[in-house]
Amino acid sequence: MGLIELASADSVWCGMDYYEKKRVTSWKPSGAVSYDGQVAGSNRQVYSVHIDKEHPRKSECNCPFAAGRRVICKHMIALYFTAEPNVAEDFLKQAEEWEKEEEERERQHYIDLKNYVNGLSKDELRQELYNVLVKLEDIRSRYW
Repeated sequence: MGLIELASADSVWCGMDYYEKKRVTSWKPSGAVSYDGQVAGSNRQVYSVHIDKEHPRKSECNCPFAAGRRVICKHMIALYFTAEPNVAEDFLKQAEEWEKEEEERERQHYIDLKNYVNGLSKDELRQELYNVLVKLEDIRSRYW
């Protein structure tokens, strides 16, 4: 698994934001598959970041989230995208594809739901409506 796959969605999207805002103030390759850099954090404190593409869990950042932990933070993702902008472009393209697929799944779900409802008899429809209202009452009583 790579850096992106091991990072949380929040870390990836915040890292993308930092990349786009050019928060990586400096960077350089530190090996064939690694980079070192400085990244300005949300409070403008600069963090020291090391990423290792071959062994992502060996990546390090001295930010409060990642310091002393084997996690991938937004600063690491920002450095990765800065050092390899083609990876950022590929990630955004893939995210757009996922979004289109999700929209299609949702559209198909509502078509299937409409077909299901249209296929019910009047008595089945009444029973389904009753069941849904009972469930809503149960939910309402737990949360309100």
